[in-house]
Amino acid sequence: MNKRSVSNQLSWLLTFFAPIVLLCLPALASLGGDASSVQADGAQMKASANVAQTGAYQVHEMKAPTGTVVKEYVSPAGRVFAVSWHGPFLPDMQQILGAYYQQFSAALQAQHRQYGHHPLNIQEPGFVVQTGGHMRAYTGRAYVPGMLPQGVHADEIK
Repeated sequence: MNKRSVSNQLSWLLTFFAPIVLLCLPALASLGGDASSVQADGAQMKASANVAQTGAYQVHEMKAPTGTVVKEYVSPAGRVFAVSWHGPFLPDMQQILGAYYQQFSAALQAQHRQYGHHPLNIQEPGFVVQTGGHMRAYTGRAYVPGMLPQGVHADEIK
């Protein structure tokens, strides 16, 4: 086979299979993600959902059967700018932090800590995670300071 033939075959395979692969990926809302997929998070958690509108943002509250409550804060631009949680079990951090999970994981390793066993305060450029509590009573929040809607303060994320 010549290079052109291989290139054409590869191009055809990518054209055919890329949309199929993308359709199979779960659409999860997460920190920094698009609000249109918040419902997918609730389904993944098997949670009941409630939406509250404040003047500057929406809060999508999901309560899992385990009792853990996750709130996703959505800006008027339709982006998840913060998440918070409380309850007897930790949420799936990779799910709720999305693209920020790598930063979270790296910060934990740098501090030689294991999540869920001690209070945690990660203040990275462009990313904040704060946790507390103890077994069966975990709390925490994560947010992107640069994504907070105008007039919204981090203290509102609970």
